Amino acid sequence: STVFTSTAEAPPQKWRMRTRRLVLVDIENMIGGAVRDSDSVVWAKQQFDYLVDLRPGDHVVVGTSHIGLLETACNWPHARYVMRSGRDGADLALLEVLDEDVAARFGQVVIVSGDGIFTQKVADLASRGLRVTVVAHPDGLATRLRLAAHHITYLPHRHQPQHGDAA
Repeated sequence: STVFTSTAEAPPQKWRMRTRRLVLVDIENMIGGAVRDSDSVVWAKQQFDYLVDLRPGDHVVVGTSHIGLLETACNWPHARYVMRSGRDGADLALLEVLDEDVAARFGQVVIVSGDGIFTQKVADLASRGLRVTVVAHPDGLATRLRLAAHHITYLPHRHQPQHGDAA
């Protein structure tokens, strides 16, 4: 008796990896300052869910300072959290993630921040064949970052703190 087997093989590992997206979220940029309450994280997560259509295999990384880590982790589940304090702390923590051999592991990168500090990394990723989308506030998007990205999506409005909330 003859056994027939399918010649169809699973896609190569490299192809599967290239369809994944790395999604970096600078939550402090989204809300306009340090995370100090759960309402601001919930608002940011709602905006994110509305604008970024997550797909199976996407890897979400949220950057914050030590002040906002607990509120962020409690209100934004299923993400990797990176933390650094001080000036541009969340940005610097997210930039370190972009040094983790992203081009070999992902095919696209989404950066939720308008900060110009990401410009050089975005240009480098684009030159290596990755598609880069930036999600930012229209009035908070650095011109150089806008020019370096393949696609821009604008956040609809800024978070308005409730009476008594920190800005």
